[in-house]
Amino acid sequence: MMKRYSKQAVAYPMLIASMLMFTACTSTEQPAASEAAPIASTTPSAAVEPSTAPSAAPTASTKPASTPSGNIHVNPVNSETTSVTKQIKEMLELAKLGKVAGIEFAAETSFTDDVEKAWGKVDHKDVVGSTIYATYTKKNAVIGFNKGEQIVDIRSSAPKLQTLTLNQIEQALGKPADTKVNGDDMIYIYQATDAFQLKFIIPKSSGKVDHISVFDTKHSVNNMAG
Repeated sequence: MMKRYSKQAVAYPMLIASMLMFTACTSTEQPAASEAAPIASTTPSAAVEPSTAPSAAPTASTKPASTPSGNIHVNPVNSETTSVTKQIKEMLELAKLGKVAGIEFAAETSFTDDVEKAWGKVDHKDVVGSTIYATYTKKNAVIGFNKGEQIVDIRSSAPKLQTLTLNQIEQALGKPADTKVNGDDMIYIYQATDAFQLKFIIPKSSGKVDHISVFDTKHSVNNMAG
């Protein structure tokens, strides 16, 4: 009986020692996941890498360039060409009415009295064939009348006309219907209507317009001439 008791007495201390060792081992383990430090992700972040594809070459814009203020930049040369073309085309449109820009009278429908009332006394008069030409220097104009005192020719030598060239005229209106020579002058004729002609008189010496003329072909010879 005493021998069996001794074996149990020995066994209990060994069991207690084993439990203490187990407890000590578990105390050295890592804390629970809720207390552990965040675990760094092993998945590499989606870093943006520089593209190895060549960049597209800039294409030439067909739109006018914008200035810093946002306004469209217009090429001065193109703008000037457009303005001149418009000016010349407007001359032809006025010629269809028997008129010249800057002069309020019209061939066929206006008379000598109309001009004298508006512009006063003429500077001087010249007779060419059956037409009487009245010169108004300050107006840069010469007005031609038939013998019935009806206006048949309106000529203007306004400074803005005297910068024009044949090339500019042909770009706007095409080739003239007729060309005549008068001494040093080349006369380029465009038919505005059946009755009215638009003429550009260009001296060979300058190559630029000296004056223009809107000429009434139907009434230039008046039946009252006798």
